[in-house]
Amino acid sequence: MPMTVPTLIISMLLFFVLFFGIGFLVNMLLRWTWVMAIVYPIIAILIIDDVRFIEYFTNSSTAFHQLGNKVASLATADILILLSGLAGSITAGFVMIVLRKKGYQMF
Repeated sequence: MPMTVPTLIISMLLFFVLFFGIGFLVNMLLRWTWVMAIVYPIIAILIIDDVRFIEYFTNSSTAFHQLGNKVASLATADILILLSGLAGSITAGFVMIVLRKKGYQMF
């Protein structure tokens, strides 16, 4: 069933806000600005793929082959939603940099 435009826009906004919020909180607690931008691809892989995470280490060739097939078969809407989550986590990093330059100290 194809995704409607309002559903796509709401999904993109939700992913952006969700990963911005998670990234902001993690940056505030760990004080490592780009932690969510680094961790996000792993989260996206867990969202996309049906393979257990441990299989990427125990049965790498099959797991990465299945991941490649799954990524290649993603719809444009799914890619846009995942990219908006990445944009949210990167934006959280930039916001933390700006806030720290302005003198705000979180925890």
